[in-house]
Amino acid sequence: MTFITIAALIFGYLLGSIPFGLLLTRAAGLGDVRSIGSGNIGATNVLRTGNRKLAAATLLLDALKGTAAVLLASQYAAELGLWAGFGAFLGHLFPVWLGFRGGKGVATYLGVLIGLAWQVALIFAAVWLLVAVLFRYSSLAALCAAIAVPIALWFLATPQLAALFAVMSMILFIKHRANIQRLAAGTEGRIGAKG
Repeated sequence: MTFITIAALIFGYLLGSIPFGLLLTRAAGLGDVRSIGSGNIGATNVLRTGNRKLAAATLLLDALKGTAAVLLASQYAAELGLWAGFGAFLGHLFPVWLGFRGGKGVATYLGVLIGLAWQVALIFAAVWLLVAVLFRYSSLAALCAAIAVPIALWFLATPQLAALFAVMSMILFIKHRANIQRLAAGTEGRIGAKG
C-alpha cells in the first residue's frame, strides 16, 4: 500500500465519518438520535423520530458522502476511488468522533456503488425493492441486495471491484447480526408497521 492509497483511504474515512443523522436531528431540535430506537445514526433510526424529511435527508447525505469520496479521489486515479470509497464506508460504520459507533452502512455502501458502478447500483435497488415489497423487511432487502452486488460486479465489472464489495457485504452482514437474529426469531420490525 502506497502513501497515496493510504491518503485516499484516510480522506474517504474522514468524509464518511460525518454523522449526518446525528447532526440533522440535533439541528432540528430533536436531541441525540442515539438515545432512541436502535441507537444508530442512520436514516432508519432517524425515521423513528417521526420526521420523514430528516430521514430522507440522512439517507441521501449518507449515500452522497460515499459517492463524493469515490468521485473526488478518482480525479487523481481510478484505483484511488476504490480506496476512498472503502474508507467512506468504514468511516460511516466506525466514526472516530462518536467513539467508533456509527451506522450500519447500507446508504453509504450504495453511495460508493453509485460512484464505482452505477449500473450495478440499479441492480441493488431492484433487488432491495423486490424483497421489500414481497417480505416488508428493510434489513432483509438490504442483505439480499448486498449478496447480489458482488455477483453482479463479477460479471459486469472487474474482479477487483467484486472483491471489494464482497468484503463490504460481509461487513454489512456483521453489522446486521442483531437484525438477522430477529429475522430468524420472527421479531424483526416490518416496513410500515406501527410502534
